[in-house]
Amino acid sequence: MIKTKITEMFGIEHPIICGAMMNLCKPELCAAISNAGGMGNLTAAIYETEQDFRGAIHQIRKLTDKPFMVGITMLPAFRITTEHYKMYFEVCTQEKVGGIEVSGLPVDKGVGPEYIEKCKKAGVKLFHKVGSVRHAKHAAKAGYDGIYAAGIEEGGHPLDDDVTTMVLTPRMVEEVDLPVVTVGGIANGISLAAALALGAEGVMMASRFLATKECPIHENFKNELVKRQEIDTTLISRSLGLQARSLKNAAAAKVLELEARRATFEEIYQVISGDRMKKAWAEGDVDGAPLGIGQSIGLIHDVPTCRELLERMVRQAEERIAKVSAKVQ
Repeated sequence: MIKTKITEMFGIEHPIICGAMMNLCKPELCAAISNAGGMGNLTAAIYETEQDFRGAIHQIRKLTDKPFMVGITMLPAFRITTEHYKMYFEVCTQEKVGGIEVSGLPVDKGVGPEYIEKCKKAGVKLFHKVGSVRHAKHAAKAGYDGIYAAGIEEGGHPLDDDVTTMVLTPRMVEEVDLPVVTVGGIANGISLAAALALGAEGVMMASRFLATKECPIHENFKNELVKRQEIDTTLISRSLGLQARSLKNAAAAKVLELEARRATFEEIYQVISGDRMKKAWAEGDVDGAPLGIGQSIGLIHDVPTCRELLERMVRQAEERIAKVSAKVQ
């Protein structure tokens, strides 16, 4: 057993948290990860109404009695507004979820500092996913409970400071007196052991959970993830001021081509729209949209259940820690 501040804080078996994934982190996957001893995640932006969002939380609780996170990403969007973000926080505090993963704007700037206090009163732990020490310091000062140290390796939207987890994790541990969770490049027990050695109290991963039995994506993608290597991702949308790490495919290549010729936002959006991504995941069209995948894709070699994955990761981490310890005289 690996016990850390994260396992103690949330009362979970393994210090492994699922990162928010748009269109994919729904109740079934969330509950499967929590039931396997980790921390599942429900992505708030999937739901546009309070009724649907609250219903998803209730559905998770029918599937598991274990803690889970809710992912709230406050980035520019056509469909999700500030009022949506406030609703998500209100429901999370009313339902007393285990914790909230915040990405993008910090809570105090995105919806107001009063929501930090509401979370504290409800016992909902706040973690901000950040890619720099300066942002981690802001979160600590604002009253967060923990930090996700998100390196450039991660899928989704890594900060354009482009710092790796190898440097970012120990820097945050040095500078911030909060539990730090390593994000980016995590997919097996060896990377879990490495994160712990760097001073992290746990790890977050998303790409690895794509290739599990319970993940609601087409089998084409699961097979593709197993075939691809760590060199098979690329950074797109830098010209939009919101870079994203995507699987290398025809759609990502199209975005890079549009950016190279300084296309308009409207032209680029036609390729990166959320609807297009949702359709690609569901239909198995590997080239249908740019899809957020991290460099940890190179460490994905099979499609286990969530329980098989987490138990194997912990076993591998314990074995690696023992091997390293044996080298110390």
